[in-house]
Amino acid sequence: MLNPSFFNSIFVFPILNLLVLLYKVFLLVKLPGAFGLAIIGLTILIRGLFQPFFKQQMEMSKKMQDLKPHLDRLNEKHKNDQKQLQQEQLKLYQQEGINPASGCLFMIIQIPVFIALYQTLSLFLLKGQGAQVITQINKVLYAPWLKIASIDPWFFGLNLAVTPQKSGQWYYLLIPLVTGLLQYFQAIAMTPPSTNLPAVQGQKDKKDDSGDFQKAMTTQMKFLFPLMIGWFAYTLPFGLSLYWNIFSLFSIIQGRQLKVKN
Repeated sequence: MLNPSFFNSIFVFPILNLLVLLYKVFLLVKLPGAFGLAIIGLTILIRGLFQPFFKQQMEMSKKMQDLKPHLDRLNEKHKNDQKQLQQEQLKLYQQEGINPASGCLFMIIQIPVFIALYQTLSLFLLKGQGAQVITQINKVLYAPWLKIASIDPWFFGLNLAVTPQKSGQWYYLLIPLVTGLLQYFQAIAMTPPSTNLPAVQGQKDKKDDSGDFQKAMTTQMKFLFPLMIGWFAYTLPFGLSLYWNIFSLFSIIQGRQLKVKN
């Protein structure tokens, strides 16, 4: 898993080194639950790195929401001429400084980082604490003083390497519940506020396919995605859920702040 490769060199190794560095710092100051705190610290740093993209996504979503009545008018005016409709839509986007494809940028940029985070955390939490794993980790650390002999997985009475599914303790079952709820509130926080612009006359009684599609996507984001993440939190180690939950908390807080500003 830790063989040299382009992906590992660019993403996995830096994240692994940063995680170990934070772990060492928390051990040095003798804070309890050092590895859990290292995961939280790493999450905050990653979230800060993504903040400009997150802010851009929220602002773009808000602009698209505000433009919907104007897009509805164009759809009605050019419903029989798709080419003209596309040209008018593009012109409107350019006038408002909107790139519709940029909404996907936030998710696309996160994908390699999330994969690297999963591989890094799973190395510590899924592969056990055997000497072979520790040796592999030590080989890719950037400095000799970063080398570790073991990792203490306990975080305030909870084992970060245990999955709620196999824990045998009822309180571990609260982890997927909390994770799913935080994902739900994150989806709400990331949904732009509805516009107050008046609807187009005669549009109320007509079926809006794009609106139906948007509703379906919003429903999936609000309900299906939290259920999926909750299931992952049930089957995967608590340490991974800790990352998801801290990331979600920051998204919720920052999403609400951006809504207030707008």
